[in-house]
Amino acid sequence: MLVEHRGQQPFVPESAYVAPTAVLCGNVILGERVRVLHGAVLSAEDGEVRVGSDVVVMENALVRGRARHPAVLGNAVLVGPHAHINGATVEDEVFVATGASLFPGAVAGAGSELRINSVLQVNSVLPPGTVVPIGWIAAGAPQARLFAPGEHDELWEVQKELDFPGTVYGVPRGTSMRDIMARQTDFYSAHLSDRIIDDRDRRDQDEDEDKEGKGERGERSEGRD
Repeated sequence: MLVEHRGQQPFVPESAYVAPTAVLCGNVILGERVRVLHGAVLSAEDGEVRVGSDVVVMENALVRGRARHPAVLGNAVLVGPHAHINGATVEDEVFVATGASLFPGAVAGAGSELRINSVLQVNSVLPPGTVVPIGWIAAGAPQARLFAPGEHDELWEVQKELDFPGTVYGVPRGTSMRDIMARQTDFYSAHLSDRIIDDRDRRDQDEDEDKEGKGERGERSEGRD
């Protein structure tokens, strides 16, 4: 399903595949030979989702773009089932396994691996080629440290400086959930004006682009005469 959001429509090249039960919402730009499988959601909120070439986004994964933190996937990236990429940059040839989560401002360096249920925290930078083990957490910048699931105190010493509430919700730490959710419901109310793009809309859009292309070619031809 393709959805217009905030006046922006997804772009899907002919070489790409989007499953009937997948959703592309807003300013989502797919590269060549991208495969978006059943139940996956790529949602450009007030930002952008950009996907490189030869990328597979598997079943029930979520990729969300934001104004301050677009979601950017490089080339030859695998996003596993139930993975969550929110306002993060994933460089070329990264493996994002089942259930892995990447938060706003995070960068997964080229060739890195985030294994099952691992986490890359907000504003953290995973160096190229790094492997985050199953269930572990990577946090910190300019170079993320790796923490085992039980290292809560050690992780917090790094994580608290990364400003999760400010980065994700735009509020200082300690803001009440009532205030946060009032802001969130207002933000997501923009979806009330969404419009599902049907096949006729897509055909009209393709025809318009084709006409524009022919017009530009005609103008160039006249200029040579």
